[in-house]
Amino acid sequence: MEEYDFIMAGGGLAGLSLAHQLVNGTFANSRILILDIDSKGENDRTWCFWAADTVPFDAAVSHRWRSVAFRSDAFSKVFAIDPYEYRMVRGIDFYNLVLDDLESRSNIEFRTERVTAIKENDDHAEVVTESATYVATWVFDSRFLPEEYGMPVDEEAGSASHHYLMQHFLGWEIETEQPSFDPETVTLFDFRTPQENEMRFMYTLPFSERRALVEFTLFSANLLTDEEYVVALERYLNEVLSLKSYRVVDREKGVIPMTDQPFPRRGGRRVLNTGTRGGRVKPSTGYAFHRIQRDTLAIVRSLNQAGHPFRIQRTPRGFPTLDP
Repeated sequence: MEEYDFIMAGGGLAGLSLAHQLVNGTFANSRILILDIDSKGENDRTWCFWAADTVPFDAAVSHRWRSVAFRSDAFSKVFAIDPYEYRMVRGIDFYNLVLDDLESRSNIEFRTERVTAIKENDDHAEVVTESATYVATWVFDSRFLPEEYGMPVDEEAGSASHHYLMQHFLGWEIETEQPSFDPETVTLFDFRTPQENEMRFMYTLPFSERRALVEFTLFSANLLTDEEYVVALERYLNEVLSLKSYRVVDREKGVIPMTDQPFPRRGGRRVLNTGTRGGRVKPSTGYAFHRIQRDTLAIVRSLNQAGHPFRIQRTPRGFPTLDP
């Protein structure tokens, strides 16, 4: 069994961010293994966040907006958010930036393998994949397993003990023949789409006057058929925005769990849960990028000061009540 200082069980945003901060600090010579089922060679997602100052991976930010719009059939208003900016990071830009650094280091290994189990001993943890077993002093587990996200029933109350929704979306990056967008303003919510007794809205990130990412987004307990997402997007573009001619140049589709179900941070004596698995996705909105960066810096600080990764701030007690 090969031995490492740190193993990232999951090489997405949380795992790559943490590995990057470790080797660009006091753990530059640590031996690190990053395990993931994907090679991160595609633009598989988009992250957005608010910030007023420079934050980790600002170099990967592809666009910034300084005003936001809210719209419905009866309301339309644009708000300036200075000194804040709404920033967007494309998945492929983040991967390329981080992987250019990590893959150049001889003390970091990448393996495209599925983690099947994590076992523990007193002084190390064992990460088991479909083809091998690896040993590390500390393991950071960011795998989100759908089977661990469910609706446990409180027998006495006779109902689900937590709230469970999904934020799911289909987005088209489109290019129009005529100027159609304000590149300085992001539309966070446009409710000019049939609600169907759910929370449904359009979310638009304009990159220029003729190019934008337009997403049909829902908060609901059930997913739609592929056709239903497409129909909603086409209706909005054609009837609400009056775009008669446009070209779809890229697509993104996703599902984000939205729940007040607690996600334990500690996965064992030598295992810390991170990313979605560690509850770093904001339950009310699905935002995660900035929260994961703050968490990553706290983990590195704990390793430096306490010799372990567990001295990290807990979510204040009131927040789960205010942000279910």
